[in-house]
Amino acid sequence: MSTTLSTYLGIEKNLANYQKMTSNEPNVKGATAYYEANIGKITSSDQLVSNYRLLSYALDAYGLGKYTSDTALVKKVLDEGTSSKTALANTLSNPNWKAFANAFNFSATGSSSPTSSTSVAKTTSNYMEQQLETDQGANDPGVQLALYFKRVAPTITTGYGLIGDQNIFDVVTTIFGLSSNISAAQVDSEAKELTNLMPLKDLQDPTKLNNYIERFAAAYDATYGPGSTNPGGLTVVNNNSSSTSTSSSAATSILSSLVSSNASNLNGLLPSSSFSTGLISAFQGLKFGG
Repeated sequence: MSTTLSTYLGIEKNLANYQKMTSNEPNVKGATAYYEANIGKITSSDQLVSNYRLLSYALDAYGLGKYTSDTALVKKVLDEGTSSKTALANTLSNPNWKAFANAFNFSATGSSSPTSSTSVAKTTSNYMEQQLETDQGANDPGVQLALYFKRVAPTITTGYGLIGDQNIFDVVTTIFGLSSNISAAQVDSEAKELTNLMPLKDLQDPTKLNNYIERFAAAYDATYGPGSTNPGGLTVVNNNSSSTSTSSSAATSILSSLVSSNASNLNGLLPSSSFSTGLISAFQGLKFGG
């Protein structure tokens, strides 16, 4: 029986072939063809959020697909950009928002323009990677988490980012055998503890990053069984718009409740009991800490 580690390593060794197969899947090929044919007609955030197919593709490409129906949130992120420290994209712990805002900055020119061949290639590549991970998760959620961690972990810049992204949080807690229950009052201390266990600079080192992934895969198999398709409660948060049933009101609720970016405000937003999986997922967009 294949293990999570052996499957992950096999994909990494033959990544180009897996990417080609994923790109040729009918749903991926069709969605990509539509995006490539129509994104050049879009010149503003208003036009993007008004085209569901383009918006869902763009958000899926940056791991934000569950927010497709939250057009007010998306438009605010795009309109504020990233140049100001207080811009919404810069105050959300999930780094995908900043990447998304930069990728779809309609005032940018040249290769940075969302409609340039360079930007289109980047977005379509991201979309394909997201789908590849989703495909693998159907057989082994551990492989999907490992691939996700390999792609996203290097973009994390604070300890709060290790908590705010449910998939990253699951990988970290599995590696170190930690409880997934964190009380609101413990957010600051837990973020600090996680960065002590997993220094963020390690995530920028390919060798150390791979070591973490191998440790995760081994711990995952030991906990749930080799190649488990039913991980007994460890659920991958699939952020593709076509694969999620998360309520679109979650982000809007968070946005309207966010008074400031200080962690002290969390006591007024979160219950004192431990985080549930859904709650951590809902709050993955918040910036924890000042």
